[in-house]
Order: sequence, then structure tokens, then C-alpha cells
Amino acid sequence: MAYQFDFIPVLHNADLLLQGALFTLGLTAVGTLLGVGLGIVGAVLRAWQIKPFNRVFGLYVELIRNTPFIVQLFFIFFGLPALGVRMNEWEAAVLAMVINLGAYSTEIIRAGIQAIPHGQLEAAAALALNRFESFRHVVLRPALAKVWPALSSQIIIVMLGSAVCSQISTEELSFAANFIQSRNFRAFETYLVTTLLYLAMAILIRQLLAWIGRRYIVGAR
Repeated sequence: MAYQFDFIPVLHNADLLLQGALFTLGLTAVGTLLGVGLGIVGAVLRAWQIKPFNRVFGLYVELIRNTPFIVQLFFIFFGLPALGVRMNEWEAAVLAMVINLGAYSTEIIRAGIQAIPHGQLEAAAALALNRFESFRHVVLRPALAKVWPALSSQIIIVMLGSAVCSQISTEELSFAANFIQSRNFRAFETYLVTTLLYLAMAILIRQLLAWIGRRYIVGAR
């Protein structure tokens, strides 16, 4: 018997999918702000060889980049309580995303900082710019402009990777999809719609980041 497609049961739960998508976007927004901030700190410490923090960040980057995201998430949510550190699903998911994105963005931004010619720093000193102004205008913004496409792609990868947060009952999009599928048993239809939602969110985030790059990073230099 040919399979009969039926998207009605999925559409009846469109509100759950929408809530899950918004939850995912919220996770991504918080994780991106904190993760990129952590990455900037790590990039500066590593690019300028500020001891002993550069070695600490070097170990952190190697640890995170060479272990699965889901293991990092499980360690935070299930492992840390053994040491008395307890957090809810939202906090654990955000922390895991921040730590993961922070490691990758450290290396991405570091590459941008190291690509800045030393002569630009000397020119900034000649113009009597203070350290903060030199870092902001001569180091950070040009560095971000160089690596913005790569950083944007990594942010989207982290957003897509947040789907595994459903394993600790974080109520993001994949959690909502699993719940709906367990109720209506329309796996093909449910996950097809979910796939399209993830695709739409990835495109939305990419366009938003491209606009931010043009408006505040590349175009503002």
C-alpha cells in the first residue's frame, strides 16, 4: 500500500513547533553574544601571548574542539551536579553553547587579529589613540571584518547543533518535533516540517549576520 501523506496532525501542533523555534533562536542569541565575547577574550590572549592565560585558553580550545558537543552538554548537565553544581535545562544548554562557540570563535578571531599589520598599531600610537581606541578601531573591528563570514558560519553550526539539547529536555525545536511525532506517529511529515524550519532559521540568521557585518563591522571601519 502506498504511503498516504497527511500534514494535518503536524499543522495542528504548529504552535508547539513555533514555540520550539523561538526557543532555539533565543538559545542561539544568548549563546552567540556570550560565546563570541568569550572568543574575543581568548583570541586576544592567544594572539598576543599573554601568559599564563594564553596556555589556559589553548588547552580549553583543544579540549572543546576535539570532543563532541553532546558529551560537553551531558558533562555540564549530568556530570557537574556530582560536584554540587546544579542548573536547569536552559542554563545547561546556554552554558554548553557558550563554551563550544567560545572555543571555535577564539581561533577564528585570533586568525583575524594576527592578520592585522603591526604598522597599523604603530600608526594608531602616532595618532595618540589610547589603548581602548586602538584595540577597538585598529585591531578588533578590522579583525572581525576579515573573519566575519567564517564566524557567521560557525554561529549557524552552533544553532543547528543545539538540536541535541533536546536530550536533556530543553524545549527547543527538535524537542517539540519529537513530542509531536510521539503523539501523531507521522514521523516523515513532522521531521520534514522541522527540517524546513531549521533551514529557514539558518537562512534568517545568515542574512541577519550579513546585515550586521555590513552595517557595523565592515562598513563602519
